[in-house]
Amino acid sequence: MLKLAKYLKKSIGFIVIIIALLFLQAYCDLSLPSYTSNIINVGIQQNGIEDGVPEQIRDESLQKLFLFMSKEEQEVITKDYKQSKDQVWKLNDISKEEREKVEEIFAKPMMMVEFLSMDSEETANMKQQMHLPEDADILSGILQLSKEQSEPMLLEMTKQLEQQVNEMPDLMIEQTARSYIKAEYEAQGIDLDKMQTDYMKKAGVQMVAMAFVIMVASVGVTFLSCRVAAGFARDVRESVYKKVVSFSNTEFNKFSTASLITRTTNDVQQVQQVMTLFFRIVLYAPILGIGGVMKVLHTNTSMAWIIAVAVGSILAVVLTLFAVAMPKFKKLQTLIDKMNLVTREILTGLSVIRAFSTEKHEEERFEQANQNLTKTNLFVNRCMTFMMPTMMLIMNLITLLIVYVGTYNIDDGLMQVGDMMAFIQYTMQIIMAFLMLTMMSIMLPRASVSGSRIREVLETPLTIHDPEQSSMTKDTVESSVEFKNVSFAYDGSDENVLTDINFIAKSGETTAIIGSTGSGKSTLVNLIPRFFDVTKGQVLIDGIDVRDMKQHELRDKLGYVPQKGVLFSGTIDSNLRYGCENASKETIEKAAKIAQATEFIQAKPEGFDSPISQGGTNVSGGQKQRLSIARAIAKNPEIYIFDDSFSALDYKTDVVLRQALKEETKDAVTIIVAQRISTILHAEQILVLDDGHIVGKGTHEELMESCDVYRQIAMSQLSEKELGLRKEAKDHE
Repeated sequence: MLKLAKYLKKSIGFIVIIIALLFLQAYCDLSLPSYTSNIINVGIQQNGIEDGVPEQIRDESLQKLFLFMSKEEQEVITKDYKQSKDQVWKLNDISKEEREKVEEIFAKPMMMVEFLSMDSEETANMKQQMHLPEDADILSGILQLSKEQSEPMLLEMTKQLEQQVNEMPDLMIEQTARSYIKAEYEAQGIDLDKMQTDYMKKAGVQMVAMAFVIMVASVGVTFLSCRVAAGFARDVRESVYKKVVSFSNTEFNKFSTASLITRTTNDVQQVQQVMTLFFRIVLYAPILGIGGVMKVLHTNTSMAWIIAVAVGSILAVVLTLFAVAMPKFKKLQTLIDKMNLVTREILTGLSVIRAFSTEKHEEERFEQANQNLTKTNLFVNRCMTFMMPTMMLIMNLITLLIVYVGTYNIDDGLMQVGDMMAFIQYTMQIIMAFLMLTMMSIMLPRASVSGSRIREVLETPLTIHDPEQSSMTKDTVESSVEFKNVSFAYDGSDENVLTDINFIAKSGETTAIIGSTGSGKSTLVNLIPRFFDVTKGQVLIDGIDVRDMKQHELRDKLGYVPQKGVLFSGTIDSNLRYGCENASKETIEKAAKIAQATEFIQAKPEGFDSPISQGGTNVSGGQKQRLSIARAIAKNPEIYIFDDSFSALDYKTDVVLRQALKEETKDAVTIIVAQRISTILHAEQILVLDDGHIVGKGTHEELMESCDVYRQIAMSQLSEKELGLRKEAKDHE
């Protein structure tokens, strides 16, 4: 399927935009768990206090914190805060880096102050040593002592507290600092409920904005993905169509019509669907997964092993399903081909089926193909059905595992509740990324098979090629068709269908070809328009080898009427104009008159504008042949080829048509393949084919004298009087 990627070149700009939108969507998706975590941690648990830096602090509280700070740290604080008249220090407008430094300075002193304010055995012993009452504040007592008295006491106290603080997790120190700030704000009379509400509103608005960006990015990616995939499918279908149109009969023999239809429609559609999902999912999943892993490692590395367990479980399930379903995916497209083949055969041969009353047999045949396709489809769908519940089970078990392990981490002060919730969401995003990839890995094999089938058509080498430079000349006085030592064998066959064919068909003359069924008549005329190329010898038109002409130039010279009349959906007029769109109305009417089609055309209410259904199913076999002949006449070619094109006509119509045709084609080469002697009785040259060899050549009279094969055919079809042999027959008696 990768070899079809060249058809995406036109859409490279859209693909770049898709990737950019996917990065934007992933960034917003990965930001949402952080906002959820902050709402729980900061908004709910910390009343909207975002960090360990107080926006304002009382002088009394700051002096207590100064007891556990160095002079340099005190200078930083006094520089970043400004004291107001009401003995409150307010934070200046500082940078993010300065704020982080202030938070680091405040963290341990706040922890120590909080520790000393607790009713513990250690604080009780300290109060006893300082001769303070039980309800007294230790730090207030120290501040009342002289410097000589307080310094030794502070050093000892700081030493003990630092040892305890250093053993605590950083998260616990940060949480204690926020608790200290909360208590400080309450002491100042600040409305914490309003602060909490404001923070929650701010976080909520940010989440809604992120969700809106995700929606816009998702819609944009979906729209562009569908556009790119549709353009890709259009270009692939166009390439397949152009390739198939350039096929010779040799290539057509390698592919059934049903298979080519499936490859052009169903297979291209399979690749198109996967292409849409590729841009929407396959590109997005790695971005989301890698981003999720980075966020998880940033949130809590101690639980990263849970991600490995989740991914390992998913891979185990997917690989198992992949091994089971892959062979069925390969079989599925072949069964669709078979279904199309059977359906097409039944519809094409419906009249024959009814005539022989074999409806039951064909019904069983269709039912068998239908059952085989249904069973394979059911098997594949069951595999897909099994996958989703299994994945959901894994996701739920992983969630339980995260909650179980997370509660212990929260209890140990290693993480907060919001962090655990964010971890769950990140884990689900990572699992979903792998889940999306695994779903694609199940769909990809079928698309890969379809891609290979399309590529098989596109990469089929053509047996008939145009020359780099055409040798055809436009200044031709009289046309001629010459077969010079021509032999032909079908591809892969060792036996010749035609052997050593030599003749010249001249302008103004009719060259007829007759012979038994399978003698090679149609094969011979198919060499002229290069439906096949000769194995040996040359086919010359106006003295030029047809292989030295470009195919469209060669076929512009020809008016070809096939053995089976083929009409296209449209009108009678559009069918007659098929080889000459700009033909005048008079030309079309004249062609129809010569082909003896005027009578039945005028009998229709709409005349030449009467509709023709697909395949010409709304006209009879004889009418179809006459319209095919009229189509060739309207083109006014230099060479007419009639491949048993009069077989569906009655004798009267046949005679009248040939008489009218003789006058019209007096300046052209006319080659007629016929089964009926009466059709070619007055031809200037008759070729008799038998088993691929010319066994007779001449006029009717000459062949009756010299060719046994021709004489046998003639006598089996016409009476002695018609043959002019009555006298000879009587003499013989």
